[in-house]
Amino acid sequence: MRLDTVVAAQPRASRGKNEARRTRVAGLIPAVVYGAFKDPQAVSVNPKDILRIIRGKSGHNAIFDVEIAGIERTPVIVADEQYDPVKDTLIHIDLKRIDLSRKLRVSIPVHTTGEAKGVKQQGGVLDVVTRSVEIECVPDDIPNQFDVDVTELMIGNNIRVADLKPGTGVRILTAPEAVIAHVVGIKEEVVAAPAEGVAAAAEPEVAVKKGKKEEEAAAPAAAEKGKKK
Repeated sequence: MRLDTVVAAQPRASRGKNEARRTRVAGLIPAVVYGAFKDPQAVSVNPKDILRIIRGKSGHNAIFDVEIAGIERTPVIVADEQYDPVKDTLIHIDLKRIDLSRKLRVSIPVHTTGEAKGVKQQGGVLDVVTRSVEIECVPDDIPNQFDVDVTELMIGNNIRVADLKPGTGVRILTAPEAVIAHVVGIKEEVVAAPAEGVAAAAEPEVAVKKGKKEEEAAAPAAAEKGKKK
């Protein structure tokens, strides 16, 4: 989605760890603007401006303008970002120039709405299988997301990619037969009864114990009989 947003950027004369460290100390982050058959340009930007965009409704599909002081103003998209592994703060981004007249391939999130009847009335479970689909279109036609109403789904029913309704100029590249969501029944756990072999296996042990008691009882009688002889 095209945003009416302009992010200010300052060109960087050099690269490297020391330069990146000085940039971050100043409250900015290093970035690179590339693509559209032009030379890459090292810049610095305010991380708050970038986070506000990628955390917005359009997320990483947002197209906005970056204005590099004294050099150019061009539409871009966030192609990649890096975060500090300890602080989880944004430390670097790559911005890709966008030709608004050429088609792009991007992934669009799929959002389910409603409560499936198969869950409410039949006690089933809604299983969301596909959470994003790949599309192709010009930048200005990129949708924020696809909304899928699952209200009418019963156990055994499903919604597939073919059921999505893309806007004009949007071509869905994900396989049409791919399942987006379906309702499945809950499998009841069956407690298995003891097998016949288990009960039978216990019988010899009982017989052995019984035999030992009989031998112990017969031993004194045999000894007494021996004395009489």
